[in-house]
Amino acid sequence: MGPCLRLTLANVFNLPQALKRLVIGQAMRSEELGETLLPKRLALPIFASDPLSSVAYATEEILLVLTVGGTAFLYLTPWIAAGVVALMAVVVLSYRQVVHAYPDGGGSYEVVTRNLGDRPGLVVAAALLVDYVMTVAVSVASGVDNIISAFPSIGGGRVAMAVGFVALLAAVNLRGVRESGRAFAAPTYLFIGGIMLMLVTGFIKMIFGHTPVASSAQYRIIPTDHNNTLAGIGLIMLALRAFASGCTALTGVEAISNGVPAFRPPKSKNAATTMAAMGITAVVMFVGITALALVTKVHKTTDTCQLAGYPGDCSTASQPTVIAQLAASIFGGDRSVLFYFIQAVTALVLVLAANTAFNGFPLLASILAQHRYLPRQLHTRGDRLAFSNGIIALALVNIALLWAYKASVNNLIHLYILGVFTSFTLSQIGMVRHWNELLATETDAAARNAAHRSRVINGFGACVTALVLVIVMLTKFTQGAWLAVVAALVLFGMMRGIRRHYDAVAEELSVDDPHSEAVRPAKVHGIVLVSKIHKPTLRALGYAQAFRPDTLEALSVAVEKDSTDELREKWNEFDIQVPLKVLDSPYREITKPVVSYVRAVKRSTPRDVVAVFIPEYVVGHWWEHLLHNQSALWLKSRLLFTPGVMVISVPWQLASAPRADHPARRAPGSVRRGEPARSGGGKDSGSA
Repeated sequence: MGPCLRLTLANVFNLPQALKRLVIGQAMRSEELGETLLPKRLALPIFASDPLSSVAYATEEILLVLTVGGTAFLYLTPWIAAGVVALMAVVVLSYRQVVHAYPDGGGSYEVVTRNLGDRPGLVVAAALLVDYVMTVAVSVASGVDNIISAFPSIGGGRVAMAVGFVALLAAVNLRGVRESGRAFAAPTYLFIGGIMLMLVTGFIKMIFGHTPVASSAQYRIIPTDHNNTLAGIGLIMLALRAFASGCTALTGVEAISNGVPAFRPPKSKNAATTMAAMGITAVVMFVGITALALVTKVHKTTDTCQLAGYPGDCSTASQPTVIAQLAASIFGGDRSVLFYFIQAVTALVLVLAANTAFNGFPLLASILAQHRYLPRQLHTRGDRLAFSNGIIALALVNIALLWAYKASVNNLIHLYILGVFTSFTLSQIGMVRHWNELLATETDAAARNAAHRSRVINGFGACVTALVLVIVMLTKFTQGAWLAVVAALVLFGMMRGIRRHYDAVAEELSVDDPHSEAVRPAKVHGIVLVSKIHKPTLRALGYAQAFRPDTLEALSVAVEKDSTDELREKWNEFDIQVPLKVLDSPYREITKPVVSYVRAVKRSTPRDVVAVFIPEYVVGHWWEHLLHNQSALWLKSRLLFTPGVMVISVPWQLASAPRADHPARRAPGSVRRGEPARSGGGKDSGSA
C-alpha cells in the first residue's frame, strides 16, 4: 500500500503533472519512435483530411462568387470545377515526383532550399507556416458552420465551440501521431462513405426521374450588380475569382510530401500511393457535389438578403451550407437520420481537417529549428515523441485568430490558399532544376526517359500553379489576403533574424585554439554576501573556504545602523576568520551597492575572476515565497551580466522544503536519453 499511497499523494500535491499525464499519457522511450510509423490506412486520414474535407466547402465558395450577379452566371460553374479538377491532377502528379525524389521529408521547403537556395526556401517555409495556421482556422470555423446548420439555435456559441475544438485537437495530437491517426481515422472514412452514399443516392434518384430539389431553389437571387458591369473584363474577373475560391480544394495536398518520414517502409512508395488515393477520392467527391448542387438548384449567397422571399429577418438569418441543402433534398428533409449523419460527419471531418496542419506545422517547424531559423525548442520531441512545442504554438495562434475573426469562414477564407500556391509554384520550379541536374550526369537511357517525363510534369505544374498564384493574388489581395502576405513577410524577416542570432552565437562560442581559450585566471577573488549571522551564512562561508580562492571576504550592506552594529559584534564574537566589509547605503538599496562593488573589484584586476557566493532559503510552500524577499534572485540576475563574475548559490533547505521534494521516477530529459524508470512512487518529470 505504501508505494501506491505515495504515488497518489504525489499526484495530489502535483496536480499539473497529474493532469498532464491524464491528457497525453505516459512518456515513451526514444527507441519507441519506430512504433509510431504509420500504415497507409492511418496516414490517409492524418495527412489527407484537409484536401478531402475541402470538398465540403470548395463548391460553396464557387457558388458564393458567381451568385453576386444572380443566377445568370451559374453556367460557369462546370467550367470552373473542371479547371479545379485539372489543377488538382497536376499538383498531385507533381508532388508524387517530390515524394520519390526527396524521401527524407521537408516537402516544398526541402526541394526549394536544395535547388533554388536558402532565401526562396524561407519564402516557401513562411508561406506554408501561414497556410497551416489558416488551415486550422478555416477548417474549424467551417465545421462549426455545419453544426450550426443542423442546430441553428446554438449559433451564439460559435467562437466558444471553435476554440474548444482547437484545444481538443491539440490535446489529441500531444498524445502522438499514431494515436491521433487512430482517433481521427473513423470520422474521415465515415465522411467519405457518407458523401459517396449521398452522391450515389442523388444520381440514382435523378436517373429514375425523381430529381432532388434544394430548399433554396425557390428563392430568386437579387443581383448586387445593377449596372450591367459584369460583362467583358468584369465577367472574366468574376470567373477568375470563382476559380480562385474553388482552389481551396487543393489546400493540404503538400502535407504528405512533408511527412514522408512518418510512413512505414517503403516510405516513398507508401506516401505516393496515399497521395494518389487522396487525389482520386477528392476529385470524385468534388465533382459529384458540384454536379448535384447544379442539378438541385442550390442557391447560396454571401448575404441572405439577396435571396428574395427568404423567411424571417434576413439580416440575422444563417443560410444552410451546400452540403446541408444537398443532404436534406436527397434524404427527404432536414429531419431524416441520414441528414443528421451527413451533417455530423461533415462537421467532424472539417474540424479534424485541421489535424493535417497539426501534423504538418510541427514537422516543418522542427526542420526549420534544426536549420536554426526557428527557436530550437521546436525541434524537441515531447513525452509522446510528438513535436509538442509546435503543436502548442499552433493551437495558441489559432485560438487568437478565431477569436479576432469571430470564427467566420467568410472572413477567414480570404486569408487562405495564398501561401499554398506560393509553395506549389516554387517547389515545381525547384523540381525542374533537380531533373536538369540529374540529366546532366545520368547516362542510363531508362533513367533519362523517366527524368524527362518528370521534368515535363513539374514544368507544366510550375506554369499552371504560377498562373493560379497570380489569379489568387489579383482577386483576393484587397479582400484580406494582404494580411496573409504581411504575416508571411514578417515571418520571413523573423526567421532570418533568428538565423543571424544563432550564427553570431555559434561564432562567438566557437573554439579556435583550445590552449588559448582554456587559460586559467590569474587569481580567484571570493565574496560571500552576508545579511546576518545565521546557519545559511555559516554554510556559505564554509563552502567558499572549501573552494580555496586566492582572496576571500564577506560583504554586507548597511541598511539599518543597529543591524549592522549587531552583525559586527557577532562576527567578532564568533571569531570568523574571514574579513567583513560593510558597504554604506544611505538610500537603503542593497543590489546597486553590491553590484557596483563587485564590478569595481573586477575592473581593478581584469585577468582575475570574482566568485560571488549567495546564501539562499529553499521553501516548500508557494505562499512562503511571499514571506521572504527576492533580493538574492535580483542580485543574481544583475551579476550574471558582468563578464568575469561567477555567481554561486548556496541553498539552505527550511523544514518545509522536503514536502515539495517528490522523487521523480525519471529525471527531466530521461525519455530522450533512454534511461529506465526508477522504482517507487512519485511524479514523472519528463518534459512535454
